Amino acid sequence: MPQPLDGLLVVDFSHVMAGPFASHFLRMLGAEVVKIEAPGRGDLFRNYGADRRYDGMSPAFIAANAGKESIALDLKAPDGLEVARRLIAKADVLVENFRPGVMAKLGLDYETCKALNPRLIYCSVSGYGQAGPMRDYPAIDNVVQATSGMMSVNGEPDDPPSRVGVPVVDTYVGTLAALAILAATVQRERFGDGQYIDVAMLDASVLLLIGAAVPYLVTGGTPPRTGNTGYSAQPTAGMFETADGSMISLGVVQQNQFESLCKAMERLDLKEDPRFATLEARTRPEYSTLLTAELRETFRRKPGDEWEAILSRAGAPCGLVRTVGQACDLPQLDSRGLKLPVHIPGLPNEDVHVLNAGFVFAHGGPGIDRPPPRLGQHTAAVLRRAGYDETEIQRLIADGVAVEAVAN
Repeated sequence: MPQPLDGLLVVDFSHVMAGPFASHFLRMLGAEVVKIEAPGRGDLFRNYGADRRYDGMSPAFIAANAGKESIALDLKAPDGLEVARRLIAKADVLVENFRPGVMAKLGLDYETCKALNPRLIYCSVSGYGQAGPMRDYPAIDNVVQATSGMMSVNGEPDDPPSRVGVPVVDTYVGTLAALAILAATVQRERFGDGQYIDVAMLDASVLLLIGAAVPYLVTGGTPPRTGNTGYSAQPTAGMFETADGSMISLGVVQQNQFESLCKAMERLDLKEDPRFATLEARTRPEYSTLLTAELRETFRRKPGDEWEAILSRAGAPCGLVRTVGQACDLPQLDSRGLKLPVHIPGLPNEDVHVLNAGFVFAHGGPGIDRPPPRLGQHTAAVLRRAGYDETEIQRLIADGVAVEAVAN
């Protein structure tokens, strides 16, 4: 069976992470994604990071651009704008993540593009959306983490605000944008019309904080920071050091889980102790402190990997605290098809992996079998697809309106 979006054409004007991550999901689901980049520098993420060996193909760029095509195009030149218009006229979806107003200055705002292609799904991703008092504020991931309240919920109660260590806003807003595009695609197939989609990093971030934001909206109170314990306040939902120095995160928040924990740890005395008999009792400060001390002593009896296996098999939720590398090397990920092999010529290691979509279909599911494009790698091919003949293509290239990749 073909992939769900097989035959869908996406014209992608986006750069860095949020927009490209949205089109990345569409590409993994089978869409053809044409990435429109500025001649010379291209997507800023091509040269992201300190290791110059990856210039043009940085790990951050690889993460969200595998399998796409690239055309290097000067959108400020009339002929370059005409190329973009021809592509848009043939496209199913347009994605852009410029600051509000930039596409209009280029002559590629939604109303103009809709006139070219009434069935076009046009998705704009920005920091604060296309309307509102913060519309024109510049935004990147860590800024929106601060603005949305995300930094305020991390850490222990007395810790200063801190950012999440990865660009979680960018990746989540990209995922949300992909979901919106898929919904609009279904809507178009059912009812025949295109759609304009406005996705904001701030909106997505507050949505990601639903566990804190909705309690505030309902009660007017702000949930406290709880560190590794979580909102359950259970002493059995925290971090514990094991015999080999590794840390394990325990998530025992139900009564049956506590009983399973005690049995698996061979500490039935804790289960039978009236001070720890109920969820309510275990949250009392004096009893919580005592139980935490008992658990700490017990966890030091075995190494972390043994505890993870013992407790998980017993039905007591827990997880060994791993590095990103250790997590990526888990055989579980291989069994799920989460890592996709990609050959990228020119890298220090040419055989690498990218991540799949994170869900599994029985057939025709997500995946990618091509590397990310070099800047302008598909310029001539995309121009042909837009209806240009060879003489016109060579003229556009000679005039610097379109640029072809230089072979490595």
